[in-house]
Amino acid sequence: MKEKFLMAGSTALHIADSGVGEKCVVLLHGYLESMYVWDDFAPLLTPSVRVITVDIPGHGISEVKGEVHTMEMVADVLHQMLKSLEIERVTMVGHSMGGYVALAFCARYPEQLDGLVLLSSTPNPDTEAKRENRRREIALVRAGKKDALARVAPEAGFAEQNRRRLRSYIDDLTECVHITEDDGIVALLGGMMERVDQNEMLRKSAVPQLFILGKKDGYIPVEVAEEIVANHPQAQVAWLEESGHMGFIEEPEACAEALLKFVLK
Repeated sequence: MKEKFLMAGSTALHIADSGVGEKCVVLLHGYLESMYVWDDFAPLLTPSVRVITVDIPGHGISEVKGEVHTMEMVADVLHQMLKSLEIERVTMVGHSMGGYVALAFCARYPEQLDGLVLLSSTPNPDTEAKRENRRREIALVRAGKKDALARVAPEAGFAEQNRRRLRSYIDDLTECVHITEDDGIVALLGGMMERVDQNEMLRKSAVPQLFILGKKDGYIPVEVAEEIVANHPQAQVAWLEESGHMGFIEEPEACAEALLKFVLK
């Protein structure tokens, strides 16, 4: 994977590109992560497919562009990125928040998608309770108390049974929270709060869809995941039996196998 900066429209974007493969997959990380979260997973996909990872604007070392980064704004940046790279079609794989971006991309640029993969993500909008949680997180960050997020969020993403085994990943994600720009965190929290219900868009879309879900996900409990699946008979589904919210780290081989089967069909 070769790292570089490029201008996606007016946004400075940090990406990595394997450069080789007839089909292309774009991996979009989740909230409080960066593109480095894919470092051990991406090699499971290459050289079968070309892999691009990207720091979503506001996270990693991509540019912060304003007070709120809507999912549509980020989708437009990705559209410009693909234009800069002269890539016509991709499979967009979004983990958690990255899935919200991928959904916005699907709504705006379906002609550029070979497929859409929601990895521990949901087409549902925020509930009012979730919006209130995000408002509290914004208040914490603005009060200089980001360490409270770092103490809780990274570990909560993993199934309890996997936390000791994957402690080094949790430590890396904790460090990632500390180095993420405060303004970027606030901008993306605001964008997630504003996102729209994408269920109907997905049902009507001709873009092939895959949901990869963890049976032990604390953020998307299995009963909620099963309801999403029931509401989307058009989508393929892969369950990760021993994973929480971070299935591509908790069960990387099974996750990669499901993804490649979908991409290379």
